[in-house]
Amino acid sequence: MSGKGQPKTAKYIFVTGGVTSSLGKGIIASSLAKLLQARGLSVTIQKFDPYINIDPGTLNPYEHGECYVTNDGAETDLDLGHYERFLGTPTSQANNITTGRVYYNVITKERKGDFLGKTVQVVPHITDEIKRNILLLGETGKFDIVITEIGGCVGDIESLPFIEAARQLKWDLGDHNTLFIHLTLVPYLTSAGELKTKPTQHSVRQLSESGIQPDILVCRTEHPLPIEMRRKIALFCNVSQNDVIEAMDAETIYDVPLLMKKEKLDQRVLYKLDIYNDKDADLEQWKSFLGKLKNPTEQLNIGLIGKYVELKDSYKSIAEAFIHAGALNETKVNLHWISSETLAEDDFEKKLQDLDGILVAPGFGERGIEGKINAVRYARENKIPFLGICLGMQCAVIEFSRNVLGLSEAHSSEMNADTPDPVIALMEEQKNVTEKGGTMRLGAYTCKLEKGSMAHHIYGKLNIQERHRHRYEFNNKYLDDIKKHGLMPTGINPDSGLVEVVELKDHPFFVGVQFHPEYKSTVINPAPLFVHFVKAALQHSIPLMKGAK
Repeated sequence: MSGKGQPKTAKYIFVTGGVTSSLGKGIIASSLAKLLQARGLSVTIQKFDPYINIDPGTLNPYEHGECYVTNDGAETDLDLGHYERFLGTPTSQANNITTGRVYYNVITKERKGDFLGKTVQVVPHITDEIKRNILLLGETGKFDIVITEIGGCVGDIESLPFIEAARQLKWDLGDHNTLFIHLTLVPYLTSAGELKTKPTQHSVRQLSESGIQPDILVCRTEHPLPIEMRRKIALFCNVSQNDVIEAMDAETIYDVPLLMKKEKLDQRVLYKLDIYNDKDADLEQWKSFLGKLKNPTEQLNIGLIGKYVELKDSYKSIAEAFIHAGALNETKVNLHWISSETLAEDDFEKKLQDLDGILVAPGFGERGIEGKINAVRYARENKIPFLGICLGMQCAVIEFSRNVLGLSEAHSSEMNADTPDPVIALMEEQKNVTEKGGTMRLGAYTCKLEKGSMAHHIYGKLNIQERHRHRYEFNNKYLDDIKKHGLMPTGINPDSGLVEVVELKDHPFFVGVQFHPEYKSTVINPAPLFVHFVKAALQHSIPLMKGAK
């Protein structure tokens, strides 16, 4: 690559998709990045989303799944969570760009007069702004390879400017500095009993009409691709047979790096980018994780209580954090997705009685709030391990205030502006905020833990940094009273005095956190809160299992 002491000159890989969305571009990009990283190269991934929202921060989770938050406070696509979980390195605002942000930047420049009276057009002005953003990470000198995932499908009207910008960059940077990977579908028709290559052919033709010839085809399939089918795809799509990569459906997304290694995807990429690298990918830690994940010695049942449980991607990072923590504990975590609305009914205990642990999930708005509060009460009174995240912590404070302090109308001012006891209230700096997008308390903040607390034991240190996404906070007017009754504030932001962790005395595991520990959980470094929550649930589960025997 670059000479010693010289900044790195990055090479660029573009990952596009055809035929249908949700083929797994993010997982393929993450898996390739993992293999290249395991060979000693420095890699980052960025996602370009074609929607006109500036970011997904104002999107309903039903629309786009989870909104993932980075250390620097960017509200981003959930694929960035995959990038971080696979690579173990943080992403930033620069790793997720939308059509909305691109147009916003260009229009802002136009209003300032930066274009000197020229007519502002998609080509070159919008494509130049896209190219500028594609190159940003590479120009830092930190990375050997920048992988850019282009959202949506080839042929979508919204994706055309991104495809055009990528085409231009290939000519700007030259052949050995750019590479195009196209992910496509090879469907199996049960009635015919065979795989069909025609969708792949059409998808590649559509990409070619945009001026891009893919260098490597990754073919998603439910069945192995016979050699003659690879030969046919290569012939009709103008690629080498060695560049037709089979991507079989996997048992878990964490199998995919090993499947791509077997298919020699990383070798083909290095060859085509003219990068000499004779290291074999070191995946021992990854294999160790997979071994534990697939061979658990215990299993337990955790209830995930939320209002968006119909779409599991709404809580993607939480689900993945349980996979990481479960593997470390050599335990299979069976997640039970329970709608908080159903827990507002009289017989809600029946839905919770067989659980080894209860997690009350983050969220916004009044719908399902009473069900979440009921779940907290059940966990508190029955000594079931409990973890509350963001709104989940706030529900714990509300429940405790109502049922232990006797403040029967205690609530959050988000749900009830007229409550006489707003134990959760709007943050001071949020009171004059009028715009919704990008205005919450976002990103990583310091939290100081109380010495000797459960939180201190869990993290093993007194100062931590976790990521936030909220407008409402613990109301410190009630701090002394709540503390006196046994719900202890054991994590405080040293600058604002914001209560970030509460835990209950005389309970095996009852922790609420205002931050989102799931965002920082990775394969190699699972989130400590999830690891210890799973441990506590195991300790709760094993006596029950023995009793059942």
